[in-house]
Amino acid sequence: MSEPARCAAILVAAPASGQGKTTVACALARWHTRQGRRVRVFKCGPDFLDPHWLALASGAPVHQLDLWMTGEADCRQRLHQAAQQADLLIVEGVMGLFDGAPSAADLAQRFDLPVLAVVDASAMAGTFGALALGLQHYRAGLRWAGVLANRVAGERHADMLRASLREPAHWLGALMRNPALALPERHLGLTVASEVDDAMARLDAAADALAGTTLTQMSGADLQRWAVSFEPAASAAAPATGAQPLLGTTVAVARDAAFCFIYAANLECLQALGAKVVFFSPLADAALPDCDAVWLPGGYPELHAEQLARNQGLRDGLAAHVAQHKPVWAECGGMMVLFDQLVTKDGETHAQWGLLPGRITMQQRLAALGPQQLVIDGQLLRGHTFHYSTCATPLAVRTRTARPGCEAAPVAGEALYEAGSLRASYFHAWFASNPQAVAALFARRTGTGGTVS
Repeated sequence: MSEPARCAAILVAAPASGQGKTTVACALARWHTRQGRRVRVFKCGPDFLDPHWLALASGAPVHQLDLWMTGEADCRQRLHQAAQQADLLIVEGVMGLFDGAPSAADLAQRFDLPVLAVVDASAMAGTFGALALGLQHYRAGLRWAGVLANRVAGERHADMLRASLREPAHWLGALMRNPALALPERHLGLTVASEVDDAMARLDAAADALAGTTLTQMSGADLQRWAVSFEPAASAAAPATGAQPLLGTTVAVARDAAFCFIYAANLECLQALGAKVVFFSPLADAALPDCDAVWLPGGYPELHAEQLARNQGLRDGLAAHVAQHKPVWAECGGMMVLFDQLVTKDGETHAQWGLLPGRITMQQRLAALGPQQLVIDGQLLRGHTFHYSTCATPLAVRTRTARPGCEAAPVAGEALYEAGSLRASYFHAWFASNPQAVAALFARRTGTGGTVS
């Protein structure tokens, strides 16, 4: 068993969503990266969008940490490995510090991560101190780094906020109100960083805005106040049991502006199983690459419905792929494009690829959100669901996902549809939760019912 790895680490949390913790986590990562430090960033909970910005800020891949979806052993293994290679680990929390089960606070306490609270102080003064005190002491044993005031009106406002704290040492500074620091958003969260022309300039501006705060005045020695000893996982789950069951298998993964909800760990899992991963763009490529299996991940097909509909060559190639009994796994947005029609939230109807019968309709509000688990071929995969659309189809539902803890009395969740070797669901899978199930998902199957034409 390997030795513990010691490294400075911080969990960036907030009392609620929308306080600015992603901006602060990115600014902190960008600042210390510019100082020549090796920074690794993680995202708490199932999130595809924040990691795009966090990876750009740090220059390194960003993985998810979730005590249920990814599991404690997986979290421990990833933190231990990163701590051996980095000078600073940053974990961005999810929602409010104590929201969800498990919460960001659960993760912080499990791994002794110091908590930095980011508070939108734009409409408060003395209450800032009360809120900070409550966050610090609501749960016993939570390691506290301090609090950063965000969206502050000016120096006088900052002085009032600092004076409200019971412990002056817990004041880590203030970010002044500046709309230019806000990261652009749309209906599922942040806009993907690669789609924003001035993404790096925004991150540099956010890092510059931190200048003068305690967070940017720390030397390498000062960072040791946040030092954490990360133990190795007692029995880290291997991506495959000995052999590589997908060795010799080429998995084609859709990746572009329409299909961008891809966990970096999922790609790593496929590669660890022996698969060769190749990428293609349903927006730009007229043909499917030579492959044995296809993964259509989630994303924003509703923003590109007309362009996707015109790609008849790729549609026909995918149909031929299924006709040869080669597997397709389609998640959420990857599933949406496969149906006959997609109706936007403005009521416009677009023909899609028609590999599955039915219609997808965008909604103004969330249709589903939360952790889910799927039992398929006798194997359980963990993941989550998050979508704004609904599906109407005559297809029979093979099975449904369930919420955590509902194994004995499952509550109906997302449908899993099948047509030949094509499997589709709104469910987003975390592949590392069960590599054996993933190997079966992308292995060629024979005797599958249904047709795709």
